[in-house]
Amino acid sequence: MRDFLPKEAERMRYVEQTARELAQLYGYEEVITPVVESYDLLAAKSGEEIRERMYAFNDLGGRRVALRPEFTASIARLVVTKMMYEPKPLRLFCVGSLYRYDEPQMGRFREFWQSNYELIGSSKPEADAEILILTHDLIERLGFRNHWFKIGHMGILRGILSQEGVKEEQQNQMMQLLDKKQWDEALSVAQGLGVSEKCRATMKNLFETRGKDASKILEKARENVQGYEDAIVAVENLREIVELTKQSGAKFQMLIEAGFARGLEYYTGMIFEPYVTERETAVSGGGRYDKLVELFGGESTPAVGVANGIDRLALAMKNQKISPKVPEERRVAIIPVIEELKAKAIDLSLMLRKAKISTEVEVMGRTVSRALEDADRKNVTHVVIVGPEEFKEGKVVLRNMKKREQTTVEIKNLPKQILMGKS
Repeated sequence: MRDFLPKEAERMRYVEQTARELAQLYGYEEVITPVVESYDLLAAKSGEEIRERMYAFNDLGGRRVALRPEFTASIARLVVTKMMYEPKPLRLFCVGSLYRYDEPQMGRFREFWQSNYELIGSSKPEADAEILILTHDLIERLGFRNHWFKIGHMGILRGILSQEGVKEEQQNQMMQLLDKKQWDEALSVAQGLGVSEKCRATMKNLFETRGKDASKILEKARENVQGYEDAIVAVENLREIVELTKQSGAKFQMLIEAGFARGLEYYTGMIFEPYVTERETAVSGGGRYDKLVELFGGESTPAVGVANGIDRLALAMKNQKISPKVPEERRVAIIPVIEELKAKAIDLSLMLRKAKISTEVEVMGRTVSRALEDADRKNVTHVVIVGPEEFKEGKVVLRNMKKREQTTVEIKNLPKQILMGKS
């Protein structure tokens, strides 16, 4: 768990603010859920690895609770308890901190931040396409170069295994292995469960079916899964989503992986992870989860969403030397020349803040020259020097720190002079 210094905090908040602005543009409404939830709720479909890494404890009332390790379970609970009969689809946005007891490494932390978009109530491929396009839009707006999406469909492998009689709990064990790219180990588990030789051969072929030519890869996947009807339906669903995304005009590189799986147990359909070239870790992840709302006691409700890693996106921005596109602001420091003018300096600062100008007052008792040096190091754009002679005439000295120019201005015109950049 980390402290963020000002520059790091600026990047984090920039990613968060960009995600929030995008939510508004796409019609997603923000909701806020608690950091502490029922352990059973969070553990229900999170996956074995996450269950083992949750910060779980008993509260003073003897209830088993945990710090949320991800948002989707909380959103599903919220929908069931508060929004079940709201007009569909629901487009929901949330942002905040999450907690998992991971081994700290590059891009993986025990306290981390995410922004989530959830589209709830539609089973149509255009809903999946919207989440893909929205995620791509966020990455584009943050200024990343050379990014790409890995895309698959949980229904392909689950369709094969279900037809072979493999129970859901055993499928989940295999999906955990596949999420870690442990393909041989997953095949060994399948063999131990007594699946057919055809099943093992089909899965092995699917693990090797990947590429950037979506039409070619999906056709090959369809050929591989002949005889497994649910898997065929999943391939066709993925084909429709990919084609719809391409036809929409959203242009981004895709890597289709027929044997791709994610560790969260609630995924039922299309899944994806975006990457930027310099990083081996996905910066986001998402997919379709059609059974989660029903699992928590709601009506059968299809849903699809994405979790964007704010920490990972901020770190990737740093690696690619992308600076937050923050509008240039005036930053003002007010320096009283003598002790008797300190209160007047504070009064001036209140006037400038009412004009929405960032203002700080010299409070260290430094000389004017030392205070100017300090303001320069802090990238202050303007300094207001409050001297006794000027103040008697209702004026102050305004210094433009970038131009190294200064002039005397009337106090009543000070905000206008600063905002106009004139000195």
